[in-house]
Amino acid sequence: MKIFKSLLFVLCLVSVNTYAQEQTDDDKLSLTSGSIDNQFDYVIKRSNNYQDYKVVKVNWLHTLKAHTLDSLKAIQIQLDSTKLVIRNQAEETVSLKSNLSNTQHELDKTTLEKDNMALFGMQMSKSSYNALMWSIIGLLLACLLLFIYKFNNSNLVTKEARKNLTDIEDEFEEHRKVALEREQKVRRQLQDELNKQK
Repeated sequence: MKIFKSLLFVLCLVSVNTYAQEQTDDDKLSLTSGSIDNQFDYVIKRSNNYQDYKVVKVNWLHTLKAHTLDSLKAIQIQLDSTKLVIRNQAEETVSLKSNLSNTQHELDKTTLEKDNMALFGMQMSKSSYNALMWSIIGLLLACLLLFIYKFNNSNLVTKEARKNLTDIEDEFEEHRKVALEREQKVRRQLQDELNKQK
């Protein structure tokens, strides 16, 4: 009998400990709050046993069904919202890709225009443009130097011709004076001879 009492005492302690643990776990569970998983656990643990079956209160099942449907609706709304966000992001991605393509095209066009110059309606690279411009400047400079050389040469020839003309004019003037004096002298002599013959 003493053994039976001891055994009964141990069983009571284990039973009380298990019941206390179940009470602590059950306190965390609720049919009106928590996750759907916790609500199902609440219904399963609080339902009564009948042979191998669990007997569940109908109002608990209706409450659990309502909460499950609410959760599913919330998940569906969230899924629809996510799908809308994904669709908007896909459209925005397509738009951004199109804008990027247009921007890249404009950048290439601007770079080409920056690297090229228009001359007489023809596009040419800056290096070709610079080479052409420096060639034209070099040609104009060579023409200017040739013109200066020709001008100086012509100027020297003109100065020399003027000097020669002045010399010739002086000589001619001298010659004219000498000829005039000679003519006057010859006339005098002629006059003297005429006078003598009279």
